Amino acid sequence: MTNNPNSRRSVSVPHRRLSRLGRIGAMAMGVAGNMAINGISQWSTGRRPSARDLMLTPSNVFRITQQLAQLRGAAMKVGQLISMDTGDFMPLELTQIMARLREDGDSMPEAQLKRVLAKQWSVNWPQSFKSFDMRPIAAASIGQVHRAQLIDGRNLAIKVQYPGVARSIDSDVENIGVLIKLSGLLPKRFELAPYLKEVRNQLHGETNYAAEAAHLSLFYNLLSDIPHFVVPSIDAEWSTPSILAMEYVPGISIEEMGRFSQKERDQVAKHLIVLMLQELFEFGVMQTDPNFANYRYQPDTGNIVLLDFGATREITPNITDQYRQLIRAGLINDDAAMIEIAHKIGFFNSEVSGAHRGQIVDMMRLVFKALVANQPFEFSDQTVAKQLQTMGFTLIEDGFIPPPLPIEVLLLHRKIAGVFLLCARLSASVDVADLLQQYVIEKSDSEHSKAIA
Repeated sequence: MTNNPNSRRSVSVPHRRLSRLGRIGAMAMGVAGNMAINGISQWSTGRRPSARDLMLTPSNVFRITQQLAQLRGAAMKVGQLISMDTGDFMPLELTQIMARLREDGDSMPEAQLKRVLAKQWSVNWPQSFKSFDMRPIAAASIGQVHRAQLIDGRNLAIKVQYPGVARSIDSDVENIGVLIKLSGLLPKRFELAPYLKEVRNQLHGETNYAAEAAHLSLFYNLLSDIPHFVVPSIDAEWSTPSILAMEYVPGISIEEMGRFSQKERDQVAKHLIVLMLQELFEFGVMQTDPNFANYRYQPDTGNIVLLDFGATREITPNITDQYRQLIRAGLINDDAAMIEIAHKIGFFNSEVSGAHRGQIVDMMRLVFKALVANQPFEFSDQTVAKQLQTMGFTLIEDGFIPPPLPIEVLLLHRKIAGVFLLCARLSASVDVADLLQQYVIEKSDSEHSKAIA
C-alpha cells in the first residue's frame, strides 16, 4: 500500500468487466507488438533474440506494471503474491516486474470517489463530517484510505473499496494467468494454478469488509493487554459492505525508522517477530499480509500501529504443530527430524529426487545455522538471503519444480519473509534463536510437563 499522497496518481478504476478485459487485451497486444518490432530489429543486425530479452525491455516492463497498477484488484494481487511467495525460485526478471506492484498504487479521481461514497452512504453524507480529505493517505490493490473527522469530533480512517473490484476477481485472475503464461518467464512445468486459486480466494476474502471488521476487532481484543501494539477500533455506524470506517490512529511510516537509534529499531523488530510467533503458536490466527504500509510507528510511545486485517487467516493446530517440530529440529540440528517434517509440510513430495531434497534441506540448514551462530542475528547482513536465492535458482536450473504447497503454508511463508525483510530494512539486530527457543522448546517442554502432571 502506497503512503505518499503527494506522489500518487489519480486514475479512474475501470469497473466493468469488458472494460477491464479490454485493458488487459490492449496491454498484451502492446507488449506483443513491441516484442515483434524489437525482434525484427535484432534479426536485421544478425542477432538471434530470446523471448525473455524481447519481453523484458524497459518499455514492456513499464507497460505491464502501469496497466496492472491501474486495474488494481486481482491484477495487482497476482503480482504481489508471486513476487513474495515464490521469490526464491522465480526468475529474477519476473520477480522484479511483479515486485514493482507492491509499490505502485494509483488512487481514484475525486469525482469517482464521491460517486462511491454517495452510493454507500447517501448524497447528504458531507453534512455529518467536519472534514474529509479527498486525497487518500494510502492506496492499495483493493481500496484506498482517507482521513476524516465527524461533527462530533471523532477522527476516522475511511477505507473505500474500488468499484467493480469484487465483481471482476474471477475474470481478472484468469486473464492475468494467461498473460503470465504467455510471457514465457515461468519455469517449464511450474504449476501456476494453485497460486491463481489462492489469489482468487484471498481477494474474495479481502473484499469482504464485514469479515475484515471482525478480524480487526479480534486483534483489538487479543492485543488489548499486550504492550507495544495499537489496533484501531471499528466504527460500525459508518461501515458498509464497501466502506470500512475505523478509528484514526496517528503514526509515521515504519520505514522512516532508519533515523532512529539502533536500540529503538531493534526493539520494534523484536516486537514484530514475537507477534508473529504469538500468532502462529498462541493465537491460532495470523494477519498474513506483511506489506510495510500495514505497520506504523508512534515515536512518543514506542508503540507499533497495526493496520489492514483483510488477509487474516486461521492457522490450524496441525500446521502449528508441524512448524514447532520443524523449528525445533532446525535449532538442535536434527537433520533426520527436519527431513521428515519438511516432507509432511509439503516442501517436497515423492516425485522430488533425492538430490533436490538434499538441496532443500541444505537451504533450511543454512537458515537455522545462521540464526543459531549469530546471537543476535544481524538483519543488515544479506549474505544468507543472497545464498538462499542462489541456491533457489540453482534448484530451478537443475529441473526442480516447487510442488504446490498448502495455502496456509504459502501465507505463513509470506508473513515470515515479509517480517524478516522489514527487519532488514530497519537494519535490526535481534536474538532470533532465543525467541524461537522460547516458543518451540521451552514452552513446548512446559506444556508437556503440565500434560504429564
